[in-house]
This record gives sequence, structure tokens and C-alpha cells, in this order.
Amino acid sequence: MSSLTLYRGPFSRMVLPRQEICIDGRIYDVTEFINRHPGGKIILFQVGADATDAFREFHAGSEKAEKILKTLPSRDDDGTFLPSTQRSIMDDFKRLRDDLVSRGVFKPSVMHVVYRCLEVVALYLIGFYLALCTSNVYVGCAVLGVAQGRAGWLMHEGGHHSLTGNWKVDQFLQELFFGIGCGMSAAWWRNAHNKHHAAPQHLGKDVDLETLPLVAFNKAVLRGRLPSVWIRSQAVCFAPISTLLVSFFWQFYLHPRHIIRTGRRMESFWLLVRYLVIVYLGFSYGLVSVLLCYIASVHVGGMYIFVHFALSHTHLPVINQHGRANWLEYASKHTVNVSTNNYFVTWLMSYLNYQIEHHLFPSCPQFRFPGYVSMRVREFFHKHGLKYNEVGYLHALNLTFSNLAAVAIVE
Repeated sequence: MSSLTLYRGPFSRMVLPRQEICIDGRIYDVTEFINRHPGGKIILFQVGADATDAFREFHAGSEKAEKILKTLPSRDDDGTFLPSTQRSIMDDFKRLRDDLVSRGVFKPSVMHVVYRCLEVVALYLIGFYLALCTSNVYVGCAVLGVAQGRAGWLMHEGGHHSLTGNWKVDQFLQELFFGIGCGMSAAWWRNAHNKHHAAPQHLGKDVDLETLPLVAFNKAVLRGRLPSVWIRSQAVCFAPISTLLVSFFWQFYLHPRHIIRTGRRMESFWLLVRYLVIVYLGFSYGLVSVLLCYIASVHVGGMYIFVHFALSHTHLPVINQHGRANWLEYASKHTVNVSTNNYFVTWLMSYLNYQIEHHLFPSCPQFRFPGYVSMRVREFFHKHGLKYNEVGYLHALNLTFSNLAAVAIVE
């Protein structure tokens, strides 16, 4: 790797290594570009590595990204970024993706997007009606919680720009449904979630591991410290208590703070709409009743979304802070599929039970995973001796909560 010389005075100088990444067989110098990268410091995760797949998936359909890439200093790959032992399998993986693209797998479906949006709206309307206009208050609150979770799944796909394929439309839908539906910031989510996809289960990189003081998914995050009294009870507290606390922390502190700090006007508008509707309902149906319904629905929604997110990664091995893995290794070793042959689980987890496929191809519309995509990925894994890790839904729950209990044990 080449170096950059910085002069600190007439008699001293400091030599720093150039920051380089490899994309499609060319090495790009990103030293001066890092601070200008629109996606933030996540680009540092790829320094010194082959970033072809990360660039392709994070910037799918972005002409701006392609134009910026062409302006960066570059040279031909000298073979140092991708070990020869990995080159064959990564080339084969590229052929797999190219085949899927040629078959139209990455094309979105307008009708599917309409269905997903109408589903969330319908669930909210049914939930409000049951909770506020009938005696089925508990059922109504549960439906509202599910609606919040479904809004979260929809927002998640919008953040990957795999809903419509149009970045502006997908971002609009993400901000709309996450703002009104969940009371949260889509921009904050994109920043955090992209880091997760760039390095799942990687200490110091995957923000989904940074969950203290409420939860510890791996003993490594404790950094040698004894588990706190709260952590020791996390297997019991995670679903009923921790998920609610995280939901409220996100809704009333972390996400509003991000919106204010970054000046996200449209996100501010959607939050305003959300809370104006809640205030209106409070004056119409009683402030106490609406407040209790709000707490109950957020509770259900928090359990729904956070528990199901936890199934796909948290009980799997982590990579230490200085370790390395390529795109394919992250997906094959640090994700797990859940009951992909069960249609209800597929609906419940909104296709994210196909977590291996999702981490290989996050820019692919998620409803495309069942069938051909899953079959081709299974064949690819079998061909190259990779384990296609899939467990049943109840087993995934058991693994997740058993892991929480194991981490909490004082040794």
C-alpha cells in the first residue's frame, strides 16, 4: 500500500498509509474522499479489502455513486486485496449475482409495494377501531403493535432501496412509514443498519452488538467485566421489558435528537403528524385511554420487531475487532435462516427469515427470496462446501434466549 507524506514542520514529517479499496479489479485511493463520503465513515470498513460486493449492494441503481467512483485516483488490482484462495469463489459468486440480475430477480414490483403499504394502513385502521370504538381494547392494541412492526419491516426494505428501485421514492416511503408509523428517524436507521450489513457480528463495527447497558448478546461486549444485575436477568427481561425501554428511548430521545442535530425537516414533519393524530385521538376518546393504548401498542410492536431481529444473528459467533471477513463469509457464517418453508413465518418476519439471501443481496426485493433465489444460493453453498444455516422458528427462539441466559452467567 502506498503512503501519504504530511509535513509537520521544516525538520519533521509524518508518513501515513494511503487508504485504498478494491472494486471490480481496480484499486481506488479514498484517502482524501473518506471525509466527503455521503454515507459517512462506513467506507473505512472496506479499507484494505475487496469492496466490490459492498459497493454494488449499497449503491445499487445510484448513478451518482458510479460518477463519484470514476473521479477517484485508481490503478489496476495487483492481487493483494483478495487472496488467491478466495478469488475463485468470489468470481463464481459474481456470476451467480449476474445470473439473478439477468433473470429479473432484482426488479421491484409496484403491486407488491402497494400491497405492503395498504397492509400497514389497514392494520392501523383496524387497530384504532378495535381499541377505541369497541370493547376489544386488548385485541386492538395488539393489532396496532403488529401494524407498528409491519411499518418497521416496510421501512427496513425502503432503507435498502429495494422497494421500488427508485432511491427518492424508497427514501420517501421509508421516512413516511417510520416517522408516522413508528415515531422514529429513517436517516438514523440507514446509517446504523448499513454498518450492520457491512460487517454483521463484527465487534467494533456492527452497531447491533452495541446494546449495553440493557442487553448483551455476546460475552465479548462485556470486555471482561462481570455482568450487571440487569444483564444477569436479561433472558427474562429482554422481550417484555428491554424491548419497550428501547422503543421509548428511540422514540423520545435518540431519534428526535438525530433529527434535530441533522436538520431532517421532512422527518420532523412526519413526527409532527404522528403526534398531532395521537393528541386528536386523546381529546376525542380520552387522554388516559389513548395513552394506555399507545403504551400497550408500542410494547407489542417493540417485542414483535426486536425479538425477530434477534433471531437472525445474536446467538452466532462474533468476529474480534481486528479480524477480517469478506462479503460472502459474513453472510454464510454470521447469519441464519428461519423456517423458510413456513409461509406464516415468512409473513411474520416479512421475508427476513431468508437472512442469508438478504445479506448476500440486500438490494434485492425481499419477496423474491422464496423459490429461485433461495434455490440458487443453496446450490452455490453446496458447490463450495459452505454451510447453509437454517433452523426452525421455535429452535431459533430457543437459541436466542438460551444465548441471552448464557451470556448472563457469572464465571
